[in-house]
Amino acid sequence: MQKKITIAIDGFSSCGKSTLAKSLADALGYLFIDSGAMYRAVTLFCLQNNLFDGNEPKKEQIEEQLENISIRFIQSPNKKHADLYLNGENVEDQIRLPKVAALVSKIASMKNVRKKLVYEQQKMGETGGIVMDGRDIGSVVFPNAELKLFVTANPEIRAKRRFTELQEKNIPTTFEEVLTNLKERDEMDSNRAESPLVRTADSVLIDTTNLTPEGQLNIALELVQDRITE
Repeated sequence: MQKKITIAIDGFSSCGKSTLAKSLADALGYLFIDSGAMYRAVTLFCLQNNLFDGNEPKKEQIEEQLENISIRFIQSPNKKHADLYLNGENVEDQIRLPKVAALVSKIASMKNVRKKLVYEQQKMGETGGIVMDGRDIGSVVFPNAELKLFVTANPEIRAKRRFTELQEKNIPTTFEEVLTNLKERDEMDSNRAESPLVRTADSVLIDTTNLTPEGQLNIALELVQDRITE
């Protein structure tokens, strides 16, 4: 029996890291965790409970409410991957809405929010056999992961992918709105004080601009095999 390793995948928004992480988990029989969805769930909770003043989080009130936020991934019998549940409600579609995407980086920059979710993520990965993607997985959540990938792509290509995804879900938006939101998120994610998006020195860079999902997966599987046999 091959040993099961921990795989950390970090990268910019809409660069294909979640698609790669899901495919890699499927191919290996590992558990997939979308850490970004967890921050989106907290953002949705804040929107539902009037915890924003305009576009600014009401930080003290949010911190008081953190113990009332329960996030779980539950497997659906009709899907390959688990759906995210917020306080018992399936919010997998709601957390993908543009209004959530526009505010999630501000929630993710809050120290106590990150502390809560990093703790939850580390518990999920205690036994290995996990693929987790996000912004700080290799740098903060699993600094000792056997394999770290950093995924990137051209901003316009990323915006096009995200715009197509939203169109398929009949979520109203424009390409310009998606591109602007994506660039703003890149700026906030890379420059926030708490756990900024960084490429660690021991990560492997994968530029998906000109790669198909199959090509990305093949590269990742070769890297996994190298780590398993080391």
